[in-house]
Formats: sequence, structure tokens, C-alpha cells
Amino acid sequence: MRRAILAVGSTIAGIVVLLSFKTHSVPVAGAPAATPGPGGSTGSAAGAADVAGAGAAASPGTSRKAKKAGHRTVTGKVAETARGPMQVELTLAGQRITKVTVLQRTNSGPESNQIDAVAIPKLINETLAAQSAHIDAVSGATYTSQGYLQSLQSALDKARA
Repeated sequence: MRRAILAVGSTIAGIVVLLSFKTHSVPVAGAPAATPGPGGSTGSAAGAADVAGAGAAASPGTSRKAKKAGHRTVTGKVAETARGPMQVELTLAGQRITKVTVLQRTNSGPESNQIDAVAIPKLINETLAAQSAHIDAVSGATYTSQGYLQSLQSALDKARA
């Protein structure tokens, strides 16, 4: 009898916990979003700089003053993945991350573009919410997530040095 009561109580508690679970994917103002392209497929991540010409935006590993006073940008190292390079640039106000720009992204074909179009905005939103590199990888975008996190961590290390 005690086992039955314990089992029912545990089941009810588990269901309550599951039903009360809320995800934290809240849109952040100014964060890029994936937009459908022709034929309903998503193109490159909105707000992410195209790879062509992105290297001219800032030389890797350097900090430079942004246009706004008190803001600075820090460029992370290029993280080489099996699907191509990933590189991020952070805009900071003091120690607060105000913007994340992807300078280079994985690019091994249409499938990679579709994955990045979904994963990169999620990673950026998570970074802005967490204000650190302690964020979850995006399911189905392992290489993109790993490269993003490596470059993000190197940018944060430079910013705090």
C-alpha cells in the first residue's frame, strides 16, 4: 500500500514539474531572425555578415572602438569546424554584451546554410540572455554550435583581459 501511494505521489510530482517547465527562448530586441527565402527555404542568418568581405570588418584578435562612446568590439578567434570556419565579434558596453555579429560561418552547402539560418539566431539570443559562453548547443547544429562557442569564448577572454 505504501509503495502504491509513493508511486502515485511521485508520478503526480513528476507531471507537475514537467507541465510547469518553461523554455526561455524569448525574442531579444535587435537580435537577428531567420527569414524564409525563395521557395520557403531559409537563407543565410539575418544580421550575420556574409563571409565575403566579412574579414575586412575587423582584423582577427583585435579590439577597436565602436561608434558609440563607451562601446567596444572584440573579435574572437576563427574556430575551424568540419563544416567550415566560425568567427564572432562582440559589441560590449562595459562588461555587458550588447550585440553579437557572426563574421564567418560554416558554409559547406545548402544544408549548412539552412542549419546556420536556424542555429545562429538561437545562439545569439542565448548569448545575449546569458551574458556568457555558458549556453546550450543547438540540437542538429553541432558543428555550428561548437565553432560559435569556441569563437565566443575567445572573444570573451580577450574582452576580460
